[in-house]
Amino acid sequence: MGKVYIEDIAKHAGEQVTLSGWVYKKTGKGKLQFIMLRDGTGIIQAVVFAGNVSEETFEACQHLTQESSLEVTGTVTEDARAKGGYELQVSDVNIVDIAEEYPISPKEHGIEFLMDHRHLWLRSSKQHAVLKIRHEIIKAARQYFDDRGFTLVDAPIFTPSACEGTTNLFETNYFDTKAYLTQSGQLYMEAAAMAFGKVYCFGPTFRAEKSKTRRHLTEFWMIEPEVAFCDLNQDMELAEGMLEFIVGKVLENRMQELEVLERDVSKLENIKAPFPRITYDEAARILKDADADFVFGDDFGGADETIIAQNFDKPVMITHYPANIKAFYMKRDPERADRALCVDVLAPEGYGEIIGGGQREDDYETLLARLKEHDLPQEAFEWYLDVRRYGSVPHAGFGLGIERTVAWICGRPHVRETIPFPRTMYRLTP
Repeated sequence: MGKVYIEDIAKHAGEQVTLSGWVYKKTGKGKLQFIMLRDGTGIIQAVVFAGNVSEETFEACQHLTQESSLEVTGTVTEDARAKGGYELQVSDVNIVDIAEEYPISPKEHGIEFLMDHRHLWLRSSKQHAVLKIRHEIIKAARQYFDDRGFTLVDAPIFTPSACEGTTNLFETNYFDTKAYLTQSGQLYMEAAAMAFGKVYCFGPTFRAEKSKTRRHLTEFWMIEPEVAFCDLNQDMELAEGMLEFIVGKVLENRMQELEVLERDVSKLENIKAPFPRITYDEAARILKDADADFVFGDDFGGADETIIAQNFDKPVMITHYPANIKAFYMKRDPERADRALCVDVLAPEGYGEIIGGGQREDDYETLLARLKEHDLPQEAFEWYLDVRRYGSVPHAGFGLGIERTVAWICGRPHVRETIPFPRTMYRLTP
């Protein structure tokens, strides 16, 4: 028989199998030892009865420590009281390694301690559940675009210039010149959309923002679609459909993990299109009515986003921000030149902006003027201008931040729990 994983144990009821894993927890008394065995796909109780194994094996099992690794052979039996509905009646145990005293225990640990031991904290049930859901979210996002005929086009990590200036970029030596770690694959996706029509990239992005909020990381992952012959409304419909699809897949495939996280799934079950759409001006009115400390014309801060989102039980799409607070490449509203054809999507329950996007400026002369207004070097953007020189068309896209999306869907208080090894202003380890 091939290797058996705990997640497939129901297929082997009544059979003898060998499972490989680690001791999650162990109890015992008299002639019985109960080992909670985890293998990364699930947890099962392995029952070691002194009468079913050798004396040496039973003695060895008494000395097993948390996270010791072992191979356990036994018969799979149904037991309604057991976690997962099955137990393993053990006939043999092969101990691979006896673990040292495990530093993470059921007692309360400080967040710095847990982050210092992130490589071990990943093994805990809640962190394990979060990363399983992260996997589902990424898989669903890619499936959403793949099923709609999009082509995955990988954007570079090293870039010669910035999407929005260099103030928030990590600079690095690149042989005899300077390069920057990417803050977005968008500009490259615009070029790719002119070749393939519908494209997306997925990868890490970097922001050297000196921000210490629960919503910010210096390294995070984004999925960024871009579509030729697309306007703002079509872009919003694409984003709306993607969010509904992602949440639906998590509810379909990760209910067990949501239960581990004690997530209120009724709030997720409500995430169905269409989503509410409001303008920047309407959002500003919400803040004014709430007596928020907000200056009209500024971008929304984290506290502002929370206040706005409290008025909705679904993601809210905010459009037509003042053009002067948006990037140079955003197309202006032809009916109101001081407004950009852009959209930000705020997650409900106070998790902040999860999507930013909009329609791109497709006119060569206008884009050239915008580069000059923003003091950006034309030579660094000649290739980007070529997209407008050779068959320019209306096009639009957006970026979805994976970590904030995971935080929202999982109901976690801080984005540092949504990525395996977070990078923040003060953390570069482990």
